[in-house]
Amino acid sequence: MTRSVWLKADDAVGDWEARKRRITAGLEAGVDWVLVDESDVARVRELGAVSIAAFAGDDVHVMDAEEPEAADPDAVVVGKDGEGDGTVDLPTDFSGSADLTTLRRTDGPAGAYVRILGEEYETFAEEAARDADYTIVVGEDWQIIPLENLIARIGEETDIVAGVQSAAEAETAFETLELGADAVLLDTDDPDEIRATVEARDVTEREHLDLQRATVTTIEQTGSADRVCVDTASMLDHDEGMLVGSMSRGLFFVHAETADSPYVASRPFRVNAGAVHAYVRTPKGETKYLSELSSGDEVQVVDTAGNTRKAIVGRVKIEQRPMFRLEAETDGGDRVETLLQNAETIKVATGEGRKAVTELQEGDEILLYYEDVARHFGEEVEESIIEK
Repeated sequence: MTRSVWLKADDAVGDWEARKRRITAGLEAGVDWVLVDESDVARVRELGAVSIAAFAGDDVHVMDAEEPEAADPDAVVVGKDGEGDGTVDLPTDFSGSADLTTLRRTDGPAGAYVRILGEEYETFAEEAARDADYTIVVGEDWQIIPLENLIARIGEETDIVAGVQSAAEAETAFETLELGADAVLLDTDDPDEIRATVEARDVTEREHLDLQRATVTTIEQTGSADRVCVDTASMLDHDEGMLVGSMSRGLFFVHAETADSPYVASRPFRVNAGAVHAYVRTPKGETKYLSELSSGDEVQVVDTAGNTRKAIVGRVKIEQRPMFRLEAETDGGDRVETLLQNAETIKVATGEGRKAVTELQEGDEILLYYEDVARHFGEEVEESIIEK
């Protein structure tokens, strides 16, 4: 499931300058959507690239032939100043609902905004979900129980967007019933809370890998080869690196160049990843050849505990360098290998801690990601492939 963060920025926030400050903070933090009034759509387009949902006015918005395309929202939302937010009483018979009628008449992506003021509003949200691409639910006295109910009942019919006011509430919404809400609608001016909520979204997207130890069986010098340095557009932490290897089933953890040395300054954005033929793991669990990487591609960054995140490649440097051949054996007896540059700055994670490849010895235990699968064009396949 792909999660998203919506930022509420309608006229309830304040005047345009107040709304603009909130939207700008959201853009800088990396929110996915902003929810505004229709009259602000064109102004938001001028601020930056973000998906825009707009509360519908009295009538469903219909594009005028001369109206600039930028004024058209990506989704229309009904419910403000109507039945959804309690301004107008809910009808006893939903077939007479003005909000639902407007929702059904809306062309293109549409959403319903519902404040959960009681059980009848849960029922109203369920009815709206039949036609809404996005069902925005904002809890009042009760938040978790209504959200659990709605996830269980309509979670497969619509994208549920849960109203929150903090990153902590967002984390809870993303985790509710293990499935969690598809998105959160954040209502705050605090830039720190906005950034933390985006971070909470990113954490839910991250894969966790079970890394294992393998025993070094061979470490030997070879000739020179074309070596690839992957320079990311992110600063990497001391315990982070990438998974690379000559065999897709066994990828070695190689540390980023975050450590200082007497001769070379640290490069905390760089992983000296090996020869051009080797695989590197990407954020979607696939692999790419190191030789294929270029600026703008995504790679997976992993730490020694198996926590992952994605990073953008800023630059790839390919140069001829002397190499080591590194072979290791898993607990199951499978042997995997890779080529790494013969240099003190290239380090791997061992049972004794961080160690340069130039100091590795047979019998050392190194960190590895192992999966007994075959791959074709980077994707898992069910077939027999021999790699040696």
